[in-house]
Amino acid sequence: MSEKTSEKIIKAILLDPQITIAELANLTGVTTRSVERNIGSLRKAGRLTRSGPDKGGHWEVIVDKIH
Repeated sequence: MSEKTSEKIIKAILLDPQITIAELANLTGVTTRSVERNIGSLRKAGRLTRSGPDKGGHWEVIVDKIH
């Protein structure tokens, strides 16, 4: 069974907190819109947050929420 897209996104962000939506889409093999939906779900679930501005900011994985 393949790894879920959301888990691929979390792992990629842990490796590079400044990764872009486009880079995540390329890495996971899904559309940018799909990545945006997954990030929205992760943020709503409290597993991911964004710090700083859209340009130059970074993602933060909420460690205690990782399964």
